[in-house]
Amino acid sequence: MKSGLPRKQKGAVAIEFALVFVIFFAVFYGLVSYSLPLLLMQSFNESTAEAVRRSVALDPATANYPAAVTATARAELNRQLAWLPGALNFNAAVDSTITYTGGVLTVTINYPTSKLNQALPFLVLPGIGSVPRLPATLRASSSLQF
Repeated sequence: MKSGLPRKQKGAVAIEFALVFVIFFAVFYGLVSYSLPLLLMQSFNESTAEAVRRSVALDPATANYPAAVTATARAELNRQLAWLPGALNFNAAVDSTITYTGGVLTVTINYPTSKLNQALPFLVLPGIGSVPRLPATLRASSSLQF
């Protein structure tokens, strides 16, 4: 009596593994590649909100109040985003704007997703396109009227 698999089943396991692996890898890569932009957006939203909140604590009687408000917001923004690795090429001086006009403080971050290419490889899949598919800039903004 012969034991083992019949001859017609000899390569089935390898083919099944290849099909399952492709699906597994696509799901895994999607999770990993979308996690970083989502983490960045959450950090940008939190840091702009915190920069605005910290600026509210300034005494309006402070000399050169508008400059003090923007300097406080800039310092807090830099402190909040100090954890970002250098590979992301985030530069708060270039990628963010802080304005105080008419009693309204606005802190905005515009981070071009092209800077992510150095840290996160984008795959171009036929029929699907670029993965992850992101907008041209990741944008977060917070404002508060004093």
